[in-house]
Amino acid sequence: MHVRRVVPNIHADDLATARDFYVDVLGFRVVMDLGWIVTVSAPDDPQRQISIISEDATAPVHPDISVEVDDVDAAYEQVKRQGREIVHPLTDEPWGVRRFFCRDPSGTVLNILSHR
Repeated sequence: MHVRRVVPNIHADDLATARDFYVDVLGFRVVMDLGWIVTVSAPDDPQRQISIISEDATAPVHPDISVEVDDVDAAYEQVKRQGREIVHPLTDEPWGVRRFFCRDPSGTVLNILSHR
């Protein structure tokens, strides 16, 4: 399994205000806006991203970090084999990702995903 990118997910009750901060202060540009999550990226490198999330559309909690991998099914099986806590099951989401959430030993919730 290969990690493609890691994105911090910042919780915000007011997505627009948080989005505007990253756009106006740091020069990020909006690359995704689903209404409940907004992702901004550095204009010179689209892999440098921050996601701002008010709530998750399909999961019981919002993730703290998103980790994109090349094989989410292999990652899911590895997490299950190790007996780690799965917070949200492996799911094909309507916005084009296959993902699951797990909790690390510190309590941080990871959204592990692959694009379809």
